[in-house]
Amino acid sequence: MIADLAHFSIGPDYWWVVLIKGVIVLGFLATAAAYLTLAERKVSAHIQLRIGPNRVGPFGLLQPAADAVKLLFKENTAPAGRDKLLFWLAPALMAGAAILAYAVIPLSGTTNVNGYALHWNMAHVNVALLYVLAITALGVYAIFLGGWAANNKYSLLGALRSSAQLISYEMAVAFALIGVVILAHSLDLEEIVNAQQHAWFIVMQPLAGLLYFVGALAETNRLPFDLPEAETELIAGYHTEYSSMRFGFYFLGEYVNMVTVCSLATALFLGGWLPLIPWIHSDWLGGLVGVMWFLGKASILLFLMMWIRWTLPRLRYDRLMNLGWKVLLPLGLLNIVITGSVVAARAAS
Repeated sequence: MIADLAHFSIGPDYWWVVLIKGVIVLGFLATAAAYLTLAERKVSAHIQLRIGPNRVGPFGLLQPAADAVKLLFKENTAPAGRDKLLFWLAPALMAGAAILAYAVIPLSGTTNVNGYALHWNMAHVNVALLYVLAITALGVYAIFLGGWAANNKYSLLGALRSSAQLISYEMAVAFALIGVVILAHSLDLEEIVNAQQHAWFIVMQPLAGLLYFVGALAETNRLPFDLPEAETELIAGYHTEYSSMRFGFYFLGEYVNMVTVCSLATALFLGGWLPLIPWIHSDWLGGLVGVMWFLGKASILLFLMMWIRWTLPRLRYDRLMNLGWKVLLPLGLLNIVITGSVVAARAAS
């Protein structure tokens, strides 16, 4: 029986390898989301000439643990007229979709371990980019269902804002990524990174990189695009009626989405795990060095998202929609035309 299970495999990996990777990815994302909240509070404090959290643990490093305990023991209230099933399902869908999207993002190149090809992601699929776009789109349902099921007009207004905003900017993001796919001739994220051996795609696709990052800010509801929440206008918008860990799941989903979009931008535009100087990636040490390069690049993008949040004011909603439909979308189409024309001209010559 044990021998049979050992030979049962999922794709290129054994089932137990996928299980171990899944536990590691889940622990990494939960820890990263928790400490991103601390990092954001520290960044905002530095920008506003404040100290920030520094009371719980050395240098305030236990503040995320204190926040988690507070959420666990907070009263779990819910409106009487809610849709009980959807009210429970929405925050779980938000956190689940955010975590599942990270399953196919490679943190380093394939490592040879005693003849076994180890992929540095939970599952290696040849259409990984399509998978990420499909899974992240589920976040729209989580936000809309949460706002509608709560039986609160402010929550519903936030959900409607979110549906229009996320659908609009998802199209702009998808168009920005088509240029990368044309250059790499693949939807496999590992192959896209390997195609950047000589030059990162941010050099050849600067407009696409800018469009993707702006669209990612809107998709993750970050300032200046946080209209679905808009605490000063809608009392937190779609999750007004959520408390305790139900609110915590929405919070977790938002910060995990930040990690996901920055990791995807790193793989698509910043060369992924490829270093600035040549390095051997054929052994365990090389693979771990690749992970460090990847996480370092993603961390820079995460800091940039925080910097923008505490620098720029929120856009007016009509300007938000105009930016998405009248600026980003046409620029995305223009980038596709230019990229396709250049690639076709090179192939013809």
